Amino acid sequence: MSTDLIAHQLVRYLEHRGVEHVFGLCGHTNIAVLAALSNSDRIEFVNTRHEQLAAHAADGYARVTKRASVVLSHLGPGLTNAATGVANAALDSIPMVVIAGDVPSHYYGKHPHQEINLHADGAQSEIYRPFVKRVWRVDSAHLFAEILDKAFALAESGRPGPVLVDVPMDIFSAEVDVATFDRVMAGTHSLARPSLDPATAEQIVANLLAAERPLLHVGGGAVLADATNELAELVDHLQLPVTHSLMGKGVVADDNPCVVGMTGFWGTEFSNRTTRTADWILALGTRFAEADSSSWEEKYTFRIPGSKLMQIDIDPTELGRNYPLEIGAVADLKPAIAALVAAAKRLAPEGVRRPELLAQISASRADFAERNAAAVTSEAWPMRPERILAEVRQILPSDAIITTDVGWNKNGMAQQMDILTPGSVLTPGGFATMGFGAPAALGAKIAAPDRVVVSLVGDGGFGANPAVLYTAREKGLAVVWIVMNNNAFGTIAGLEQAHFGTTYGTVFENEDGPVPTDFGAVARAYGVEGITLTSAAEFAPALKEAVALGRPVVIDVPMVNVPTPTAGHWNIMDIYSPGAGIHHAATN
Repeated sequence: MSTDLIAHQLVRYLEHRGVEHVFGLCGHTNIAVLAALSNSDRIEFVNTRHEQLAAHAADGYARVTKRASVVLSHLGPGLTNAATGVANAALDSIPMVVIAGDVPSHYYGKHPHQEINLHADGAQSEIYRPFVKRVWRVDSAHLFAEILDKAFALAESGRPGPVLVDVPMDIFSAEVDVATFDRVMAGTHSLARPSLDPATAEQIVANLLAAERPLLHVGGGAVLADATNELAELVDHLQLPVTHSLMGKGVVADDNPCVVGMTGFWGTEFSNRTTRTADWILALGTRFAEADSSSWEEKYTFRIPGSKLMQIDIDPTELGRNYPLEIGAVADLKPAIAALVAAAKRLAPEGVRRPELLAQISASRADFAERNAAAVTSEAWPMRPERILAEVRQILPSDAIITTDVGWNKNGMAQQMDILTPGSVLTPGGFATMGFGAPAALGAKIAAPDRVVVSLVGDGGFGANPAVLYTAREKGLAVVWIVMNNNAFGTIAGLEQAHFGTTYGTVFENEDGPVPTDFGAVARAYGVEGITLTSAAEFAPALKEAVALGRPVVIDVPMVNVPTPTAGHWNIMDIYSPGAGIHHAATN
């Protein structure tokens, strides 16, 4: 029998799995793994200054590679620090394997250093149970290989998501029979994906062909399934109008003439009317989240029943969750949409042309652009957010990866900025985590070093953890952060101002007035290029320069705090101000 340390075999397994990067932070419970990683010439450890940054960077990395990323965490505060980033990945269905050190197994019940132990002993892993797909605590060294293999398989299969492998630190240093790892590494890691049967595919297509006002409503599941090419083929063959959720932004490129736009609270009036008046809707990879569905109130976005709904999703619990179905199908979207394309070509071999519909979509886009034109070209200082987004789109290549945080950068991007390459925008959807955008860009750049990566973030999100700049400098990651700096938690400030007449606790000020932060100066303190603008005219040249530099750059852009326009609804407004029809207000 050949034996080796668990930590060494863990690294061997990760190399076998094709893992090239591990994101994390050191602690006394995981340094045996770090020591083993130091001997690997195939895996790089991405060191961050905070575990939430590690989890968000790993999230961004997984979104680009479409493979499970790996986070290495310390126990106690390390695991709780990472929890927000892991939960964000969970709610957006991002595959991730979190490997966490824990207290020595022989100290369960003694309340050793940094154990989470107020209500249960040896149970720190339980804090992840509400949001990860599964939690394992490794109590026996000989089971570690089997657990690790199951963890990766579960993270990447079905509806993807994070899993936790919690490892007492003495297990990392334990001897194990190498054969236990050889056994799991001998099997396949490629699983066949469930598709639609031909009869169901033909029935779905037949319903769309018979409809007077058919509609595709798509979500981020199409990107996760790598099904965007199949989806574009279906859309083009049948010229189906396409609306999308926030997470579905860019799933069909925005320059496709069939794309109507985002629905819900931050959707346009035209997109919400299109969904509300459709007679047949096919929903693909979307869960009909609250903001995308105007709090499920039928007078605003979806009117189901009324419209007849067909839904395909890999997760059966999402089928019919929020709206009743005519047809529900559990399937992976890549083979499922391919089956729909095949059925469409059988039932409508010449395809379908809808010139009147395309003219309406084009006219709606032109109308929106005209109403936005003054803001897009405004010389106002601080800058208008509409101009920032417009110039970002003009300057960046079509395949640039854009990460967002929360606020104008997310909502305005989804409403107003064309995404031209499917899967090129990474945004925190389900958890809407402030602080996601800046570190997610690190992971995206590591995953796609040859592509331009730009992070659109607010000053609230970027200011929460600027230590992301340390990792960028250490690794030489040429990310550009555009800090849309309105000196506030702007979206929440607009809500509070509109409904309560104050911005207390939401605007960065004290009794002497505003307390602004110069994030260009913060960047320079980290040894990173920092640009602080003083006029709107400086923005476009600064962004061109930043992209060309080929190193990390922060551009601080003072921005006026005006609300993102909305034609939709979110019923929190009725909680604040019942019946008043108030949304947000400008705060400066």
